[in-house]
Amino acid sequence: MLITQEMKQIVYSCLLLLAVSKQAAAQKAGIFPKGEIATVDNHTGTVWLSELSQPDSVFSYSIATATFAPGAKLDWHSHPGGQILLITEGVGYYQERGKPRQTVQKGAVIKCLPGVEHWHGAAPTSTFTYLATTPTQKGKTIWLKRVTAAEYQRSN
Repeated sequence: MLITQEMKQIVYSCLLLLAVSKQAAAQKAGIFPKGEIATVDNHTGTVWLSELSQPDSVFSYSIATATFAPGAKLDWHSHPGGQILLITEGVGYYQERGKPRQTVQKGAVIKCLPGVEHWHGAAPTSTFTYLATTPTQKGKTIWLKRVTAAEYQRSN
């Protein structure tokens, strides 16, 4: 079989297109692994969790990434040492007990104060991803009640 110059160009063009497509897909996937679907009973909907760094004898905080399917949300909870969320993708909600629900998106930084009851999760039509850093020297997350449909839908 004779391979012409035109056929070679088509093959090279296809390989280049494939390489560019893979690179674009990798960038869209994010920097850190999506993790495993959470199986604990502290959320509604599908949530993926990846523990990136556990606390140890030098660093007393954990770092994790969480990705929420549209409409997925964590239950009400608090952190004895507080928590910082760095929103990396999508649109979501954050609400502290007794305050209006906030809509947050990529680039937002949320400081969850120590002991303040709150919840966060994805908006109904968007996925939602964040990096969370949580100091653990004062204790683990305290899980509370489910977020009701009325709380999720209410904007104030």
